[in-house]
Amino acid sequence: MTVEATTERVLRLLGLLQRRPSWTAAELAAELRVTDRSVRRDVERLRALGYPVHATAGVGGGYQLGAGTRLPPLLLDDEEAIATAVSLRLAAGGTVAGAGEAALRALAKLDQVMPSRLRAEVRAVHGATETLVGPGIEIDAEVLVTLARACRDAVRVRFRYAGRDGEERERTVEPVRMVTTGRRWYLMARDVERDDWRTFRLDRMREVTATTWRFRPSEHPDPVAYVQRSVTEAPYRYLARVRVHARPDQVRELVPPQVGRVEDDREGWCVLVVGGDHLDWLAAHVARLGYEAEVLEPPELREAAALLARRLAALAGAG
Repeated sequence: MTVEATTERVLRLLGLLQRRPSWTAAELAAELRVTDRSVRRDVERLRALGYPVHATAGVGGGYQLGAGTRLPPLLLDDEEAIATAVSLRLAAGGTVAGAGEAALRALAKLDQVMPSRLRAEVRAVHGATETLVGPGIEIDAEVLVTLARACRDAVRVRFRYAGRDGEERERTVEPVRMVTTGRRWYLMARDVERDDWRTFRLDRMREVTATTWRFRPSEHPDPVAYVQRSVTEAPYRYLARVRVHARPDQVRELVPPQVGRVEDDREGWCVLVVGGDHLDWLAAHVARLGYEAEVLEPPELREAAALLARRLAALAGAG
């Protein structure tokens, strides 16, 4: 067999190992149409190139591609290559400090080796797409990595945290999950000192350190729902509950999750929960939805809505 044929087969073997967690020797031999002995030789060739291929003997054993000390080349099929390239283009304008430059470097490497037909598809997607986002707050990539590992390994994290009053305090937490709204990053964790669940903004953290103290994960609220509730309710002076004559999905299309929460109600209606520091802003926000609405609370919102209606009526009359 020629060197070219052997190289092609080894690359096919690498692609199979990256496709799913584990393969038996017989399965690989059948896919590659070779003997078990040839599979073992090709596995050794991959190991010599730096790919950590683990072998497990016995029933249920097989070959598995593991993590090594360095990052070897990856094989991507057409769909994976397109998805990766598009994602890297989006990451180039993201909110993780330093990630934009790294994403551009990775995109340049991928674009260099990508077939022209795939490159054309990626550029077509990019050329037909615009990203409409507000100014984001950059997060240190090291903070993300530290918190992600702490969530995975269930270890406590210590950091200094600036509250809304600007005062910094040391906090020790048991992290569960990070949640991003697209503009900001949040951590849901159990505050050890307060023995309660809390939401922390990553851009307010300093000196983030993972400890060696492991904790036993306990039952916790749904991280996405918990962070959304904290973001839309806690920071504001007023919390409004308004019944809207529309389906929940219709209102969710108009109200981003970081602005308000939509709850199911009777058929054809839903309840919008939204916070704000000014009642007139809340009244205008609900009116702009364009649906019939009923204020449930606070009562002061009805007065603000009536005042807004008089102003609009006067404006219409003056016109």
